[in-house]
Amino acid sequence: MNYLPIFLDLRDRHCLLVGGSETAARKAELLLRAGAHVDVAAPELHAGFAQLPHADHLTRVADAFTSELLDGKDAVIVVEEDAAVAKRVADAARARHIPVNVADKPALCSFILPSIIDRSPIMVAVSSGGESPVLARMLRARLETLVPAAYGRLGALASRYKDRVREAIRPEQRRAFWEKVFLSPVAEMVFSGRDADAETQLDAMIRDRAAHDIGRGEVYLVGAGPGNPDLLTFRALRLMQQADVIVYDRLVSQPILDMCRRDAERVYVGKERDDHAVPQEEINLMLVRLAREGKRTLRLKGGDPFIFGRGGEEIETLVEHGVSFQVVPGITAAAGVASYAGIPLTHRDYAQSVVFVTGHLKENTFNMNWEGIAQKDQTIVIYMGLKGLPLLCEALIKHGLTAGTPAAIIQHGTLPTQRVITGDLTTLPTLAEEAGLKAPTLIIVGNVVKLREKLGWYQPGLDSGQPRTPLEAPNHLG
Repeated sequence: MNYLPIFLDLRDRHCLLVGGSETAARKAELLLRAGAHVDVAAPELHAGFAQLPHADHLTRVADAFTSELLDGKDAVIVVEEDAAVAKRVADAARARHIPVNVADKPALCSFILPSIIDRSPIMVAVSSGGESPVLARMLRARLETLVPAAYGRLGALASRYKDRVREAIRPEQRRAFWEKVFLSPVAEMVFSGRDADAETQLDAMIRDRAAHDIGRGEVYLVGAGPGNPDLLTFRALRLMQQADVIVYDRLVSQPILDMCRRDAERVYVGKERDDHAVPQEEINLMLVRLAREGKRTLRLKGGDPFIFGRGGEEIETLVEHGVSFQVVPGITAAAGVASYAGIPLTHRDYAQSVVFVTGHLKENTFNMNWEGIAQKDQTIVIYMGLKGLPLLCEALIKHGLTAGTPAAIIQHGTLPTQRVITGDLTTLPTLAEEAGLKAPTLIIVGNVVKLREKLGWYQPGLDSGQPRTPLEAPNHLG
């Protein structure tokens, strides 16, 4: 190792900061947040110093560094452009065996300030030893998604119960006990804001020695979004990586499945038109059975579980059987796919409302409130409508929309294989058939589709964050 990672206790200790720039103000904030008293040597201070928390613990003591300023100091930070001044401060601090950090000059440092994930009392620090701070910050950002803010509350809970566990659990069992706690519903209760329930569960586990009720499982009903893993929520990702069993649908993309816990059992229950791998009632009871076996069960569904995802039916069964669960919403296909297709669902010049409908056919007909759906200045988003597209377009025209109403159909929205076809209610069925589109698709009807050519930004096959120039705006195929 080039450096030994350590954590300094600077509460009520005295530190010296040499420099008054905006960067120096950020360093001062770190010291103040750690509880230090900070003396500053600088000819003037950036305005950011006045907004720092605990500013009463910060004092400008001199215009420039002198060795006497090191008296009684426990750490020194230098933010100084003048290399000669920076070296003089570093040499003086090292001569007194005081830890010193010099911004952007690793060779002068005796310690490095890392990128920090603060979940006090849990702290995570990432450092490149000063060689590539941008890379360290990028790695910290990746870790931020894996360490939710509630980890601090979980650490505080463990701290409050530390003495009780020491009294109740034998030394050789304590580590295993805490591992069970952190992998049990206690942790999820804290993460979902049920701190009182978490304390009740932890009390019971301590009293019973053998982790009382630790075998009780829980179901996580999680929306996986429209397919692009970048659109997952932080909570969805966390639950995906800790579940014992993954029960997933056809619309969950492989890149998202790859982000789940690798050693988890996987159960496919996907449904296609006229081909249900597992009947819905059987899925409902499967979730109950898995939870009763003590397994943390992830029910992973494409889009959002409460928008044409039958999530309500599944948790009704869980409630009836007394199974603990939580629901994590996902970006529904309407929002995600429309955004990646460059079609805003509402726009003050084109649409003041939006309606979501399912395009499933029953006996070759639709059971819909057509008068409420076929409204002027309203966007219609149709899920699962590819097979019935000709009938859908005919019905919308019959119930009041003009034949020239713009319409689009999107295949594999948000993914690198995304395709977008635009037309109107008379041409779209033919265009979709000629293109050979296959499910999953999403249909959008309304004047907002006119904006596709101007606003289409996503170039499939390129990074989704890369903008599209106006000359690359799509016509019929995206």
